[in-house]
Amino acid sequence: MSALALAVGISGCSLKEPVQPASAPVGAVAGAASEVELAEVPPLEGKTIGIAAKDILHDYSRGVYQELEARIKELGGKVIATQAEAKDDKHVANVENLITQKPDAIVVILGDAQTLTPALAKVDAAGIPLFTIDFQTPYSKNNVTSDNWNIGTHLARTLAEDIGGNGEILAFNGFPGVTPCRIRYESLLLVLKDYPEIKIIEPELQDKYEGTIEDAKNQISDQLRRLPEGSVDAIWSCWDMPLIGAAQALDTANREEIGLYGVDAEPGALDLIADPNSAYQFTVGQPTDAIAVRSAENIARFLGGEEDKVRKTTYVDPIFIDKENVAKVRADLGI
Repeated sequence: MSALALAVGISGCSLKEPVQPASAPVGAVAGAASEVELAEVPPLEGKTIGIAAKDILHDYSRGVYQELEARIKELGGKVIATQAEAKDDKHVANVENLITQKPDAIVVILGDAQTLTPALAKVDAAGIPLFTIDFQTPYSKNNVTSDNWNIGTHLARTLAEDIGGNGEILAFNGFPGVTPCRIRYESLLLVLKDYPEIKIIEPELQDKYEGTIEDAKNQISDQLRRLPEGSVDAIWSCWDMPLIGAAQALDTANREEIGLYGVDAEPGALDLIADPNSAYQFTVGQPTDAIAVRSAENIARFLGGEEDKVRKTTYVDPIFIDKENVAKVRADLGI
C-alpha cells in the first residue's frame, strides 16, 4: 500500500504512506504521501471510468474513492463516480446504471458478494472491463487489495501469543460476504488450529455496519455481565470500529485485562493503543493512496493495450501497529 491516511472502514483505514518493501520492519514508514507517483503507464485520455463505491461513510472507503477519482483524472480520464451510502440495493443499482452509460471500464469498491455478483455478471456480459478494490470476483480483471492473508494471520498470531496460547476469546463475525473480513476470519480459524487451548466463545458476536460503536458497546457490556472476570482473554474483530465500543464497555466495567485486536488504524483505535492504560493492543494500517494508484495504473495498462502486465490481484502491504511502535508510526506520518 503506497500511501497512508488514517481512516475507518470494514476493510480498513488509511495511513498515508508509501509501500514498504517486504524486508521493511514492522511499523516502518517508507516516505511521505507526496512521493507516491504513478508509474509510467498509458494515458486515459478519451476514456470514461465508472466508479461504484459501497459507501464513503468511513475514512478508508472515502479515501480510496476520492484518491482513485483523482488518479484517473491525472491520467486524463473522465470519471462517473457513484457511492451507495452502505446500502446493498443501491450499490447494485449504481453498477447497473453505470452499465447503461457504457464507460470504458467500471471499478467497484467493496461490496457484499451475494448481492453484488449478479450485477457484476451483467458488467461482464456487456463487455465492459471490471476492476475491483477489496472485492474478489471472477469477473474482475484486477482486484487491488491489502494482503489480507498477511493481515489475518499476523493479527491472529499476535493475539494468540499475547494471551500465552491459552484462553477464551470473543469474536465479532458479522460480514462473511465481505472479502477482507472473510479472509481475516478464516485466517483466525486457521491460526487457532495451532493453538488448540484457545477457544472462541459461542455464540459469536454480530457487528453492524451502521451504529457500530454503540451496538458493540452494548453487546460487550452484556457479555461482561454474563462472563465473570478471568473468563475472557481477548476480543477479536476484522475492523476497529466494534472494538472502540468494546473498549468503552471494558472501561465502564473495569475489565481492562481483556486485550483488543482489530484492523484499520482508525484514529480512535490509535489513541487507545497509545494509552498505556487501555486494553487496545493491536491494529493494522492500510494506505489508501497506494490502493488508488495501483488500481489507476492497472486500468490504464489494461485499456492501453498492456493487458499482459495486469495481474488478477495486486496486493499492497499493511503496517502492523502495537503499543511499542504506535508513537513512532504516528510521528512518522504526522497523525
